[in-house]
Amino acid sequence: MDFLVKKKNFPQDISRKIVHIAAGSWLIFWLFFDDSHWSKYFNIAPAFIWTVLLIIKGLTADSNDEAVKTMTRTGDRRELLKGPLYFTLVMCLMGTVYYKTPLALTAMGVLAWGDGLAPIFGKRYGKNKYYIFAEKSLQGSAAFLLLGFLGAVLFNVLFYDSIDFGFILVAVIIATIVEAFSPRDADNILIPLVIIVAYSIYF
Repeated sequence: MDFLVKKKNFPQDISRKIVHIAAGSWLIFWLFFDDSHWSKYFNIAPAFIWTVLLIIKGLTADSNDEAVKTMTRTGDRRELLKGPLYFTLVMCLMGTVYYKTPLALTAMGVLAWGDGLAPIFGKRYGKNKYYIFAEKSLQGSAAFLLLGFLGAVLFNVLFYDSIDFGFILVAVIIATIVEAFSPRDADNILIPLVIIVAYSIYF
């Protein structure tokens, strides 16, 4: 993405979301881990490394740093200490405490695909705007609901023969409402938190 942004004038906002979706889909590699061995927790190695890097880069990087160019909206390094950092922290949590649970698969499906693609749809097709703590659109929220549901179902199907569509639907609806009220960058932490609450109540 850094190459495309620098050499091919690829839109930075789309670059940021592609990184977002790819990072959130890292859990497909859980399929290759031995669940009976402690080494399964190495699945969070990329997220943990990027957590450290984001803190360092968010405090010290200049505007030419590839992470600043591909993972921020405005080119301000301090953005790395918000949404992107929250995202890697959530990855670490899901890959350890909630490893291979329907909660983690649902939360990351919603966060990666729903939250990843909704802004793109909202920006291009969002005619009906609304503003609570940040500007959103009905079209973007609808995309969040649909794509988040599909992402959550896809991740659950990869790991389980039988999945609970009821929980996924409830979690995605709640996450859509919370996302609509979320301030910019806070959704990366608020979405998984409300899904954790929904999971604890549902089950």
